[in-house]
Amino acid sequence: MQPFSIGDDDDNDKLTSLAVVLPLAVVGFVIAAGCWTIFAVAGAHLRNALGLGSLEFGLLLATPMAAGALLAVPAGIAAQKLGARRVMIACLLGLSVSMALLLVVETWAGYLLVAAGLGLAGGFYSAGLQFVTSHASSRHMGLVLGVFGAGVTGAGFNYYLVPLIVQAFSWKGVPLAYLVVLLLVTTLLVLLTDDSDSRGDPNVETSARQLLRRLENLRVWRLYLYFGVVAGSFFSLALWLPDFMASRFLLTMESGARLALWFVIPGALAQILGGGLSDRYGAGRVVVRSLVACLAALFVLSYPPMTLSVHGIDSVISLELSLPLFLEAFFIVLLGIALGSAMGGLQRMVVEENREAAAFAAGMLLFSACLVAFLLPVLFGAMIHWVGVGTAMFMILFVLLTGSLFMFARDYRREERRVLLHKGV
Repeated sequence: MQPFSIGDDDDNDKLTSLAVVLPLAVVGFVIAAGCWTIFAVAGAHLRNALGLGSLEFGLLLATPMAAGALLAVPAGIAAQKLGARRVMIACLLGLSVSMALLLVVETWAGYLLVAAGLGLAGGFYSAGLQFVTSHASSRHMGLVLGVFGAGVTGAGFNYYLVPLIVQAFSWKGVPLAYLVVLLLVTTLLVLLTDDSDSRGDPNVETSARQLLRRLENLRVWRLYLYFGVVAGSFFSLALWLPDFMASRFLLTMESGARLALWFVIPGALAQILGGGLSDRYGAGRVVVRSLVACLAALFVLSYPPMTLSVHGIDSVISLELSLPLFLEAFFIVLLGIALGSAMGGLQRMVVEENREAAAFAAGMLLFSACLVAFLLPVLFGAMIHWVGVGTAMFMILFVLLTGSLFMFARDYRREERRVLLHKGV
């Protein structure tokens, strides 16, 4: 019988604590992501009630994303200095205050202030990622990160739950429901997790100078850029698809939102697949293959409905060429799964290289993703207006991800050669 080693004891302790920590962190992120994107679904009711113009409504939708980008890095630094648990609880309490304010505000300025508060969901992501990585071993790091990242499904649940709550009660029922759940999750986090984590780790890098020195490496910047492009593409499509599907197939907005769920939910859960495969086969391989699958789906989705005229002997035969709804849905699901798998692999690569500064790395990842997600819808609208083709956003993403694939594959090969030379092979 093999003696029980200290390393085995540490791994068992981590697995035991992870069994409690990970579900709480995931549930918290699900709720936080739902709060973060609440105006994407319920905002239409506010637009009609307040008589908002396009610019005012667009600013209301974009503010939570922009605030999340601005808060992600400071929250990550605070998580390393003060402890991830404290920052997570503070973010949940801040989101609870925002939901409470939604029950009483009645002006556009008030809603805009609440929208800025919803950016605390980005702070929860940074702190939560630090929280789970501190309890995870390197062997299962990708899987754990993928499970935590899958909490973004909360944004997808909004498409289904918010219209139901509005129909059953009223618009005010939505923030009230989120407020109750937020307080419940916060209470569970306080009661079921150990306060020792709140003290933080005095050995990790916490000063801004130390953390910013990590950005001197060009490879680190490129990894943040790749994740930003992939995750930003996912988030921007999640916001754009309900309107696209509704107008493309002449559906109601509610039906378009439900169809968009088939992109959001599988894509978010695919982060678990991407992280788990990265643990086994390497993150670089998973990312490359996932991006290739993205390009295949985008190539098909980029083609708009077309009419082909065949000049026969006696007449002109017109052929309508367009994807039926079930095929369009299939390629959209494939695109979501491929983007989610790439996100899982990239997330593992970044965190594995920054274990001692995981929260700061998470903040930079989210900042990059939010920045791209903020810019892409604007580019989508401008391109569709200029070209006059409804599938122009798929064309933009095809070009963007093609460039990312070539650059990432080049960097991945260079890193492989560097490691082989270092080993003397």
